Amino acid sequence: MPSRTDYLVMHTKRAREFVNITERVREIVRSSGVREGLALVSSMHITAAVYVNDNESGLLGDIEAWADRLAPPGDYQHHRTGETNGDAHLKNLLLGHQVVLPVTGGDLDLGPWEQVFYAEFDGRRPKRVIVKVVGDAGP
Repeated sequence: MPSRTDYLVMHTKRAREFVNITERVREIVRSSGVREGLALVSSMHITAAVYVNDNESGLLGDIEAWADRLAPPGDYQHHRTGETNGDAHLKNLLLGHQVVLPVTGGDLDLGPWEQVFYAEFDGRRPKRVIVKVVGDAGP
């Protein structure tokens, strides 16, 4: 069974940023040799998320506002350790750590509006996203 593992290095300019990584993931899938299978896309950091949704600016703003309502910047018990990113950890839990995507015919099999996003909540330093593709090479 063929597989491929790659790492995307994310280096956001802002502490909070939403990055569309669909085409980068798609290229890894296409070059993996997997024709039918799955692609795991996972943030390797607990203050970032990976999720699938529409790439529409209003919706991206709504997602950011929603996450802030549920996990607002503020004082958290976590901050007693010297950290100041308690809300970023909670936002990871809200949006999700990883997604599993179908691979069909050697390509991502996404719906018409589906895009893969990396959501950074405590950035401005290099972080990684793992992309692991597994499945059958087919005929």
